[in-house]
Amino acid sequence: MRQFLTIAANAFMELIRQPIFLLLMTGSVAFEIFLAVPYYFAFGDEPKLVDNSTLAVMLLAGLFGAVLSASASLAREIRAGTVLAVLSKPVGRAQFLLAKFTGLAAALTVLTYVNTAGVLVASRMAFDAYGKTDLPAIGIFAAGIGAAYALAGFSNFFLRRPFVSDAVLGMLIFTTLAAFVIFRFTTQEESLGTQGHVNWNLLPAGILVLFALWVLAAVALACSTRFDTIPTLAICSALFLLGLVSDYFFGLPARTGEWWASILYSVVPNWQLFWLADAIDTGKSTFQWYYVVKAFAYAVCYAGAVLAVGTALFEERELS
Repeated sequence: MRQFLTIAANAFMELIRQPIFLLLMTGSVAFEIFLAVPYYFAFGDEPKLVDNSTLAVMLLAGLFGAVLSASASLAREIRAGTVLAVLSKPVGRAQFLLAKFTGLAAALTVLTYVNTAGVLVASRMAFDAYGKTDLPAIGIFAAGIGAAYALAGFSNFFLRRPFVSDAVLGMLIFTTLAAFVIFRFTTQEESLGTQGHVNWNLLPAGILVLFALWVLAAVALACSTRFDTIPTLAICSALFLLGLVSDYFFGLPARTGEWWASILYSVVPNWQLFWLADAIDTGKSTFQWYYVVKAFAYAVCYAGAVLAVGTALFEERELS
């Protein structure tokens, strides 16, 4: 157990020290805030447009983060030969792969947490055609990002600590503080004089996006046992696009008794199970947390099956 925790912690720290991870986190959360700034003139549907757009940004950022992190965590170490140094210790390949996935899942959780804070702030900033941009909220959130970078620069210059990892942890803290200040101490006037409110239904929606990213991370890690970054990205992107339309291409034939459709419908992950933007848009505000529990069970089972396949591929991989 000690070796497992050590490998997982090292994998987590290695991933958040990647400059691309910090750039992806900063760029995605900044773009989510930006999506609440322009005038859309969507005939009263501006909040729905902002909610859908920010959730899509969170999902795409997580997709790239999962693939790039999995390749950096495993494929690059296999190519460099550092995996042999770890496996020369009393550590099995299955334990090594599961520990890598644990560190990868923790890094994606940090990325999704920061993006969820940005999504909630953007929902609070959304306004219709008769409103105006919430400049104080933009200033507070930008100050939080600036404070994270400033603290990381200070610790790097004076304490000789890694800049990127400190900036990631600073983003985790200061975006939370910025969101709390915006929710608690600022107001947003809309066209009818009512205060802007946070769409808290986006919180479980963000949790379900995290579950989808864990599944993608498992697929990316399994692919990284055999392929490099670009092939892994291509496979995960194809599986992602195929899973978006699995209800139509596989679900309908499966209901009519087609055996091949039933197999493919079970094998291909159904990403629609993790996407609640449509349910939120239809006004179903009373969200059932029991659904989150069922989605979590589905994600754990699917990720476990993929990791079992990845372990089998990794056991047969020649590392020398």
